[in-house]
Amino acid sequence: MREIGAPYMNLTSPMSPAPIGALRLFAGEQVRKMVYIGLVVPPIGLDSHMLFAFTPPESAIPHFTLDSVMAGPYFAFHLDLIPRADLGANLAYMNAVFDDLTPIFEEAKKIEGLTPAQLGPKQYALMSPWMLAYRASQSAFEQIQAPVNAYLDHWFKLVEHGLPAEAMPSGDLVARDRINRAAIFNPDVDKVWRQVEQLVGAETGARMRAILQNQHVES
Repeated sequence: MREIGAPYMNLTSPMSPAPIGALRLFAGEQVRKMVYIGLVVPPIGLDSHMLFAFTPPESAIPHFTLDSVMAGPYFAFHLDLIPRADLGANLAYMNAVFDDLTPIFEEAKKIEGLTPAQLGPKQYALMSPWMLAYRASQSAFEQIQAPVNAYLDHWFKLVEHGLPAEAMPSGDLVARDRINRAAIFNPDVDKVWRQVEQLVGAETGARMRAILQNQHVES
């Protein structure tokens, strides 16, 4: 992938005289767009890293998302493959995309020191049932590398080899993706974006969400 800008956005805050992070933007083909957001604010003990890798709008291959946070002495992470179709109406698609993740998902939940993240039902509804979203002790956080790598390896295989014809979902994939991304990055759904706005300002926060929601790659 090629990076656009170096970085695309520097992130500043009234809480710090120096930049507190950056939004980096990458463009490609099989992975159309990748967005990395890093926020490091020592006065409040925050060290946050978010990664969103988006396949083309017309593709049925799921998007990949990972974020990891250290807030003071606490850790948290979120890992998922964001489905591109209604799973309840596309069983063959669900089987092809997610079946191989089930043993990884079940094993990861057994890591001692994990507690479920405080997410609302709307957030769960917008993602996949295979989402791993937990708060973690330091020892538990150090163990999530295995499921992260396993999810990523599985996603790479989907990106590189595609789906069998019988697993292709029905419906308008482009329109669904546009609506789904608008909801995922809606601050009324995911309160973390309100917290981001408190750090970087409302205008910058809105611009960051617009980049994530936009199906095209900014120039």
